[in-house]
Order: sequence, then C-alpha cells, then structure tokens
Amino acid sequence: MLHFLEKNKLPMLKKVTLILFLFSIVTSNSQNTILKGIVKNTNKKAIEGVTVSYLNSGTTTNKNGEYLLKVPGNTEIKIIFRHISYAILTKIVTIPKNKTYRFYPVLTPKVEEIKEVLVKDTKKDAQGFININSSEATKIPGANNGVENILMTLAGVNNNNELSTQYNVRGGNFDENLVYVNGIEVYRPFLVRSGQQEGLSFVNSAMVQNVKFSAGGFQAKYGDKLSSVLDITYRTPTKLATSINASLLGGSVTVEGTMLKNKLNAILGVRYRDNSLFINSKDIETTANPNFTDVQTFLSYAINPKLKIDFLGNFSLNNYNYTPITRRTKFGTVSNPLELIVYYNGQEKDRFETLFGALKGQFVVNKNLNLSLTTSTYQTIEEEYYDILASYNLGEVNNDFGDTDFGDVEFSEGIGSQLNHARNDLDALISTIELKATHKKNNHQLDFGLKYQKEDIIDRINEWEVIDSVGFSVRPIHHVSNNQPYEPFTGEITPFQSINAKNHVTIDRLEWFAQYSKTGEWNNHKVWYNIGVRSHNWNVNGSEIETTNQIIYSVRGQFAIKPDWDKDMLFRISGGMYNQPPFYKELRNSEGSVIPTVDAQESIQLVIGNDYSFKLWNRPFKLISEIYFKNLTNVNTYTVDNVKIRYAANNNAKAYATGLDLRLNGEFVPGTESWISVGFLKTEENSENRGYISRPTDQRFKFAMLFQDYVPNIPNIKMHLNLVFNTGVPGGAPSYANPYNYQNRLNAYKRADIGISYVFTDAKNRYKSGWQQNFKELSVGFEIFNMFDVQNAITNTWVRDAYSKQFYGIPNFMTQRVFNIKMNMKF
Repeated sequence: MLHFLEKNKLPMLKKVTLILFLFSIVTSNSQNTILKGIVKNTNKKAIEGVTVSYLNSGTTTNKNGEYLLKVPGNTEIKIIFRHISYAILTKIVTIPKNKTYRFYPVLTPKVEEIKEVLVKDTKKDAQGFININSSEATKIPGANNGVENILMTLAGVNNNNELSTQYNVRGGNFDENLVYVNGIEVYRPFLVRSGQQEGLSFVNSAMVQNVKFSAGGFQAKYGDKLSSVLDITYRTPTKLATSINASLLGGSVTVEGTMLKNKLNAILGVRYRDNSLFINSKDIETTANPNFTDVQTFLSYAINPKLKIDFLGNFSLNNYNYTPITRRTKFGTVSNPLELIVYYNGQEKDRFETLFGALKGQFVVNKNLNLSLTTSTYQTIEEEYYDILASYNLGEVNNDFGDTDFGDVEFSEGIGSQLNHARNDLDALISTIELKATHKKNNHQLDFGLKYQKEDIIDRINEWEVIDSVGFSVRPIHHVSNNQPYEPFTGEITPFQSINAKNHVTIDRLEWFAQYSKTGEWNNHKVWYNIGVRSHNWNVNGSEIETTNQIIYSVRGQFAIKPDWDKDMLFRISGGMYNQPPFYKELRNSEGSVIPTVDAQESIQLVIGNDYSFKLWNRPFKLISEIYFKNLTNVNTYTVDNVKIRYAANNNAKAYATGLDLRLNGEFVPGTESWISVGFLKTEENSENRGYISRPTDQRFKFAMLFQDYVPNIPNIKMHLNLVFNTGVPGGAPSYANPYNYQNRLNAYKRADIGISYVFTDAKNRYKSGWQQNFKELSVGFEIFNMFDVQNAITNTWVRDAYSKQFYGIPNFMTQRVFNIKMNMKF
C-alpha cells in the first residue's frame, strides 16, 4: 500500500487520510460475520421472496429459499423473517466474530382472523335439531359412554337405568324413537328385559362424524314414530388412522383409511364389553359373565364424480350368563326395618345375535338433482332361557342400638320360594328397499321418498312363575277362591303367572313422503319453512291370525325466523300429525297373542322454540327453550318392567303430554363447553273413560349438568362431570297389577359420574420429537361411576307374607359406586 502511495506521489495530508480510510474498511470487514441458511414452510418446501432483516439492513431469499446476511459479531441481534403468506418469525442470536452461522427457519402459514364478520349456519337450528359434538361422546363419563350417554343430559330425554342405552323422550317410551345411521333405520332388540342384558348400542361412537337429535316436531322425511329422531352420520375417512380405547369394562379398535387411489374409503370398528364390574356391584352375589362383541364397517367407493356406492355392515353377539347365589336387601323404615334374605339355585343364559347389511347407491344427475337407492337387511336371533329358584326369608330386623343382636333378623314374617322358568326364542328378518330424490335450486328444495319393507317374525314365548309360601302353592291373582279349609280345593294346580304362545307374523309396509323447503328473507328477517306429507300402508298376516290392511296419512310443517335484531335470536314453530303404526311388539298382548287389528297410535303435536345466543363474561353462550304439547288418540297402553314393555295391544285410551325444556350451554370455563338442562313434563292417559292417571313415563322434573374443566396450571389435566336428577316415575308394580289401582312412584333417580384424565397429546398439542410424536392423541385417566353411591331402584321384587297374605315390594337397586381406569390413543 505504501508503495502505491509513494508511486503516485500524493500530498502528505491526502496520504494520511487515504491510509485511515482503507484501514477502517479492512477493520470493519474483519469484524463482520455471516448469517446464512434456507427458509422453508411446514411442508418442507423452500420459500422465495422472504425478507430477512436486521435493523436497516437486509436481504431476500432466492427461488431456492437461500439467504445470506452480514451482521456484526459478538453482539446480540434480532433477525426478522417476513412473507405476505406466512406468520412473522423472529430469531435472537449472538454470533462470534469472523464466524458463519447457519439457521434454517420454518415459517407457518398465516391465518387471518376477521372479527367484524361472523357467518353462522342456522339451518339445523331452524329445523329444531340439536347438534352433538361426536368427539366428546367417548369422553363423557357414564356406565354406557357414547352418543346415548350425552342424550341423557338433554332436557326432555330420560332414563332411570344407567345400564340401558334406551331413552324416553317427552313422555314417550323406548319404542317411539327413530334412529338412523347414514340415512338407514336401525332397530333395538326385542326380548331384552333388563339393562344389564343390553350390552353395546348399535351406534359406534368412534366411527361417528355428525350427530343430530330432535325431540319432536321433525320433518315428514323421517319415519312414523311419536317421539324423537336420532340422525347419525358415520365418518368417511381421508387418511390412515388407528384408534384404540381400553378400560376395565372392555375396549375398542377403529382402523380407517383410503385405497385404490383414494376412490375407496373404509372404516372398521371392533368393540368388546364386559358388564361384570357393574353387575357384581349390586346387592346380589352372583357368578356373572355378560360379554358383548360388535363389529362394524362402513365402505364408500366413488366410481366416478357422479356415482358413489356405500356399504354399512354390522355383526353383534351378546352373551348374558348369569348365576345368582345370594341376596340380602334391607328396606322399610327406621322404626320398622325389614330384610330380605334370598338363596338361589339355577341360572340364566341369554344370547342375542344380530346381522345387518345395507347397500346404498348415490347418483348426481346434475347440479340440482340427486338420487339414492338403498337396500338393507336386518336379522336378529334371540334366546332367553332361565330356570331360577329363589328361597326367601322376609324378617323383622332388630333396631335396638344397645342390643348385641342389633341389625340381625329376629322374626321371620314370610318364608317361601319362587321358581321362574323361560324358554323364549325370536327370529326376526326385516328387509327394506328405498328410493330417495332431492332437487335443489337456489333457495328451494324438494324431497321425495318411496320405501317398501317386509318383516318376517317367528316368535315362541314360554315362561311361567310358581310361588310357594310355607309349603302351599299360591294360585293366580284372579283365581276363583273356595272356602278353605272347610271346602277342599279340587282344581288343577296352575302357576301364579304363565304365558305360552307361538307366533309367525309377516308385515308388509309401503311408505312414501314428499316435502318442500325454502330459505328466504322477509323484511330483512331470515326465514325458513318446510311442509310435507307422509303415507304409510301396512298389511299384517300370519298363521292362525286374521289378515288386515290399513293406511294412514300425516301432514307436518316447520317455520323459523331469525329477526334482524341486535340480539342474536331465532324463533321456530313446528308440528302436525305424528302417527305410529304398530310394530310386532305392539301387536302382541300380555298373554303373547297377536292382535292384527291394532290401529296406529295417532297424535297432534305442537312445538314452539327459541334460541338466544349471547356473550357472558365475554364468552359465548346459548339458551335453548322449547314448549310442547301432544294430544294422543288410539293409544296402545302398556306397562314397563325394568326395560321390558308389555303392550295391551288395544287402542282404548287417549293421552296427552305437555312440558317445557330449557338448556343453557356455553363456556362456563374458558375453552370448554358445558351445559345445564332443566325439563318439566306432565303426561297422563285415560283408558276406557276411567279417568286420567299418570303414564309410566310421567317424569315430572329433570335436572342435568355436563361440566368440563381443567387445571389452570396444568391444562392437560381434564375433568368431566355428569350429573342427573330425575323425579320418580310410576312403577315398581307387579306386571299383572291394574295401573288404576297402583299409582305409587319410584324414588327419585340421582346419579353423579366423574372422569379425570391426563392428555399427553391431542390435535391442539402435537409433538414433533420424543416418544409423543408417535401419537395423534393419547390420554390416560380414571372414572368414578355413581360417585356418591346413591341407591337407585328401577323395579321391585314382590314376596308374600304367608300369615297376612300381604305382598311386599322389595326394591331392586341399580349399580353402586364403581371405579374404572381407561386409556385412549390414536395413531
């Protein structure tokens, strides 16, 4: 450098200045460091045009995502990566002098939140459906966790038997509810007497995508039942996944995925359940082996963009093996305590086997018209066999606290035995073919359907009960008495109760419906309305019964309006004619005989509702209110024993049901949905003009709460609380009792179930490293059923005091407190 200056002979001052300038450049360059790398997105693709800046200097990435930026060394600097389509990324680093630091950032796509515009789909609300979050179905604690378990927390839906998945809706019974899976109606078992025999529901919650429920006032396109509709859609998979649920009660495995270049979507679910944990918690010592298995699959194959074929298949096998040993039940009052001691001999063996298959083709004719054709077959083979001898001792309990024999039976009021026998078989085959068409244009929709169904049922019922009291056979309740002991009894010794019948019945049904729907505006108010008509023709014939043919029509309508108000409200009114033609069970009377002339039960229904969405504590809430009234004629009266319904097979009564349902749901805890339900109901019937009495489902008041929470400092610890309080219903009477003479009510049903789990990973909290990265979802927890160990009774066992000839009703208690451990995982 000096040589260069000397050669050019610059003045001294200029030489010094030039030397200092060149020295500063060299010094500055020697202290700079290099930051370089490649910017990619979450799909590991390079991003071009990312601005990489530090203070006032910066650069941009090339087409390969590469960047290079000179930064000062030994200084803490903040590097900012910006792109219009990705979220801003900031990196703070300190790089040593004269070093090259490599950093490979990953940018995530930007999500713009527009708070000023809120778009809501209110169509389902206008139709009166309640949407249930299917992902929460398996998380809610309950003896039968699943979709039906959530239904029990809704106002207007009741069941006082936690082991049963059946439910009563607004004064109706179990047989008055419609259940659809992918638009195909499914059925419940015929011979089930108790909840502990039921096992698994048809609906596999792990396969569910959407759940809609209507408690009344539903459209004409749904079938002919009096109470409710549960409309379930199974999931169409888009990628490979496996879910495993395991607990002390059993487990399930669900596998789903796509094949054949994404043309075939398949999901398979296998479930197993063992109810021993619940049955052994009762006051009866038993040797029980109740196990239930279920396999379901849903396949969807897209032949081309316009034609798709779906298949839904199910196989279930319920084995209920039950051997009671002893029973001790204390009841009565504090001043007059009693105890029933029973010793059993014999056993019960039940078997329920079900096969179901449905094939559905869907064809898109054009952008406005869709057609579908569905064929399905349902077969159930049911066996109910038992021979159980119960020898009982009914005694007074010593209630003297100071006595050494306190709590022991000191005097026997009744000694006797009961022998129950049954050989019941049923084989039902139900075949269906249905055509549906939907035409949509602008805001108009027209639906039409035509369905033919054939039911072929072979039934044998042979059951009897013999009661022995102190060595004497107790004759039937309506026997002709004689003046004993002065006049000896010379007649035949007959069982106290006896049913013996064989039936072979065929029912042919032809149904059609047509309905019109429209969405529009009325003076800036959004409106939606629907009107439809149904027809149902059925023919009953069989061996040794009269052939009958009947037809009914019904008209239904719905109207909803969402006013253009500041408050977010929706009003709706629905109603019409809702009829229920008899199914096989409704044709068979209490003696087992089929009465083919039984008419359809008819009703006129009106439902008025309001949805009010609002903010509370700056969190979303919604209040749903509905008031309803049903006027029923041609009522087929019945009695209920546990979950078994016995019909009189007549139409000699009229009835009504009226009530109010309220439901408040929202984020009581930020980020979680909970709700409170309150229901008021009154339903009565008048049989043969003898006056109005309460129906078996007259549940006057209901309170239910589903509450979800988490630990603030450890949000992965989740809690679900399920509370139910139902006032008592008329019940507990012997099956032969006249309801006009027996209107006692069972005690209120009170139950609390709680579940606590730790979520290792889920959709909101995924890991990219460590052992958790292998799971999409993973949680472990425990449940406590009947947390407060409340004794709820569903029926009574009736025993006879030989001295007073008085019958005592001893409550049959439901399950006690039960502890369960569970684990859920998804790959």
